[in-house]
Amino acid sequence: MAGVLAVLACMRPPAAHAAFDGTLTRKGTLHVCSAINLPPMEFLGADTQPAGVDIDLGDAIGKQLGLKTVWVNMPFAGLIPALLAGHCDAIMSQLFIKPDRLKVIDEVLYMVSHEAVLMKKGAPPISGLADLSGMKAATVTGTTATILLQKESAALQAAGKKPIDIVMFPENTQALQQVEFGQVAAYGVAYETARYYVNKAPQSFQLGGQPYFRVETGIGLRKDETALNGAIRKALMTLHASGEYAAIMKKWDLAIDMVPNPGQ
Repeated sequence: MAGVLAVLACMRPPAAHAAFDGTLTRKGTLHVCSAINLPPMEFLGADTQPAGVDIDLGDAIGKQLGLKTVWVNMPFAGLIPALLAGHCDAIMSQLFIKPDRLKVIDEVLYMVSHEAVLMKKGAPPISGLADLSGMKAATVTGTTATILLQKESAALQAAGKKPIDIVMFPENTQALQQVEFGQVAAYGVAYETARYYVNKAPQSFQLGGQPYFRVETGIGLRKDETALNGAIRKALMTLHASGEYAAIMKKWDLAIDMVPNPGQ
């Protein structure tokens, strides 16, 4: 188990991948903030280098723009503050598109995501979050899973039932360990990540039930970066037209999350 834890409207492609001519924080590079600990979206591979679907897509976008992609690893809760502070040019970290986020940043659609519950192998399956009444459930701070669990817990309490005991962690690894060690009954996490761990360690983990949420997911950008926003949209549409977008999504077994209009 230690090994598991360690371990994109068709258009013509631009000629010769002309370099992005807008203003970037650092000329010649595209700095992308990401919480690089949530496989298969982004994680450190056996060579300690960033890997995953977001990494492959981000590198492909950078290539289209004539820029070198530099990955900036940080906790998920710090991604938007870091972007707004100019520490990176974009966010690629399975960032769900939400009305509240769109008040602060722009997001460019590139896929959809789902939510699920990860449980220890052999645990009784659940039919919904309400079945976690009175149980401990792990989440990562700032994620949609946390919000969904909090809403369900409040509803349970209002109905006179035991709430969900939500335990929040700064990163995925700690939350996963809590499931493995039996310290929590469930881990509310992206379906993509839950399925990854079930496939990697079927003797240790299982899905608690079917995916229960679907949401559009985007690349986060500052609202004043209109030129970069347009360039990334164009790059995504080019990757879609060439088939490279589909190839990357299928490489990571995420065809279920593909959208027909990335960059729109």
